[in-house]
Amino acid sequence: MSMKGVINMNNSKRNIPENLRHLRAMRRLSQEEVAEIIGVTRQAVAKWENGDSLPDITNCEALADLFDVSLNDLVRYNAEQHGYPIAPKNKHIFGTVTIGERGQIVLPKKARDTLNMQPGDTLVVLGDSNPLSPGIALVRDEIFIRMTGGAADGLFKVGGE
Repeated sequence: MSMKGVINMNNSKRNIPENLRHLRAMRRLSQEEVAEIIGVTRQAVAKWENGDSLPDITNCEALADLFDVSLNDLVRYNAEQHGYPIAPKNKHIFGTVTIGERGQIVLPKKARDTLNMQPGDTLVVLGDSNPLSPGIALVRDEIFIRMTGGAADGLFKVGGE
């Protein structure tokens, strides 16, 4: 086994317990509930979360499905290294951006690459002005039109303000 294989295995021994503890807490499930869903004992789940043992591949797949994360992320994702907890499958946290003087932002390269965004692509800017949950979301124009069944086709000016 190469040194990289040893390093990956050591990382998995740390990542899996941390990820399982976080995911179970986020879902507000007890160890007993996870055990019942997966078909193992509560003690097995406790050992996985403590790092005393690792789940086999079949149990890892079941856990990944239960928590809606990729198998790869369950095993390899390191929250400490990334600075934020494991995200659901196909959901991403790409980091932060700073709003410029004229309101412009630069999307992180990883976001552009992952979402295959190119210069000239048009995004719809959605917003929530509720003081308890203010924020914006960016959605590709064609996806937004599809999501709204075409009803919003003429409601916004594509490519501008």
